[in-house]
Amino acid sequence: MIKVIKPDFEFQDERGFLLQLVHEGFRQFNIIFSRQGVFRGGHYHQENTEAFYVISGSFELTVKTENAVEEKYIFQKGEMFLIPPYVSHSFSYLEDTLIASMYDLGVERADGTKDIYT
Repeated sequence: MIKVIKPDFEFQDERGFLLQLVHEGFRQFNIIFSRQGVFRGGHYHQENTEAFYVISGSFELTVKTENAVEEKYIFQKGEMFLIPPYVSHSFSYLEDTLIASMYDLGVERADGTKDIYT
């Protein structure tokens, strides 16, 4: 239902590291911080594919298709995944967590509506 992916490029030396998550294909980039015990999501996108990278922390992801098939995953620091359109997604944060979220098209449309559905 979802696709587990890896960052495009990683480099590390004595100075530190560079982590390139993607080099093309995304138009909107968000950083999200959620506290332990928080629930977020409960929605899907009709047009957008959304990618997530876990910067720190962990959460349980519940995804569900239109025909009510449900899967659960635990993601933690350093993991990355894609959620395609029409897959409902919800996050239950197991600890304070920081994630990067990327949309291929962007949620806000030119007419002011948003590609977010419950």
